[in-house]
Amino acid sequence: MMNCIAVDDERLVLDLLADNIQKVPFLHLVQRCKNAMEAADVLHKEQVDLIFLDIQMPGLNGLQFIQSLQQPPMVIFVTAYKEHALEGFNLNAVDYLLKPVSFERFLKACNKAYELFNLQQKPAARENLPDYFFVHVEYNQVKVNIPDILYIEGMKDYVKIFLASASRPIITKMSMKALEEKLSRYRFARTHKSYIVSADKITAVKRDLICIDKIELPLSESYKANVEKILPL
Repeated sequence: MMNCIAVDDERLVLDLLADNIQKVPFLHLVQRCKNAMEAADVLHKEQVDLIFLDIQMPGLNGLQFIQSLQQPPMVIFVTAYKEHALEGFNLNAVDYLLKPVSFERFLKACNKAYELFNLQQKPAARENLPDYFFVHVEYNQVKVNIPDILYIEGMKDYVKIFLASASRPIITKMSMKALEEKLSRYRFARTHKSYIVSADKITAVKRDLICIDKIELPLSESYKANVEKILPL
């Protein structure tokens, strides 16, 4: 069960959010809040796992509110303004919902938050995962630090592993499927038949492109669901 709060300055929206939350069996609504200051007061008094948060509110807006928190709970933005989506993504939002929100879309966002919540409840299992692996390069075994990976490009029987710390990629004989399985418990997404991308390195998502700063990589329609699982699109 996840404890959540709903924050919006419009009473009708709060009523709708509360109604939707009550329909989701793994959510418990702790309180409804009209503004960020009320929400901050609740966070000081209660254990809150998830915030449904409007952006445009009088005083402190939703983005500023999340930025003000040292250890914010998970957040799902619920707003009428799509132009703030990138800012929401940069604040590690679970999802970004545009008003009016259908219950189907609302439930999809809640399920995404619940998956993350369950992962957070198993810290010991995650701590035991190594943050590196070795690949065969010519006659050597080369260590690849997983947090250093930007993206991976497939080339028939070989892959190129592009790293933040190196100007040249590591080239090793390995299938994309094998590498995808190796990275399945980390924040990586297959975005194209020839590309796997680190979610934490993505700086922008366009209609058919994934951007890592100035690098543009293809995003295939058939792989968009993979990206949506780990990014608030």
